[in-house]
Amino acid sequence: DVQLVESGGDSVQTGGSLRLSCTVSGATSTTKCMAWFRLAPGKGRDWVAATGREDVQEYYADSVKGRFTISQDNAKNTLYLQMNSLKPEDTAMYYCAASTTCRDLADWGAYDDWGQGTQVTVS
Repeated sequence: DVQLVESGGDSVQTGGSLRLSCTVSGATSTTKCMAWFRLAPGKGRDWVAATGREDVQEYYADSVKGRFTISQDNAKNTLYLQMNSLKPEDTAMYYCAASTTCRDLADWGAYDDWGQGTQVTVS
């Protein structure tokens, strides 16, 4: 198993920025892709962005493309999500997720391990 711990969530004003972090521990060698999802009250779990652990390709939902950047520091076993130009509709609990494959990146069911989430509120 892989353990994931998110941090960096906060309350910010519209147009502000935040950087979320996700520290990865455990069987990290089995992780092939990682992603960020978000869950807002009354909405389903939305995929935000994903990246391969080795090929470092980046994939984004249309709603965040050009504003958010996913990155990783494998030496620190940390995944990041830089969020700029934040909007009220970005308000959600943000989760990082790890998968042993890189298939169906936008499908939460394709991920094996999840963190506990970090809250982002934009007003």
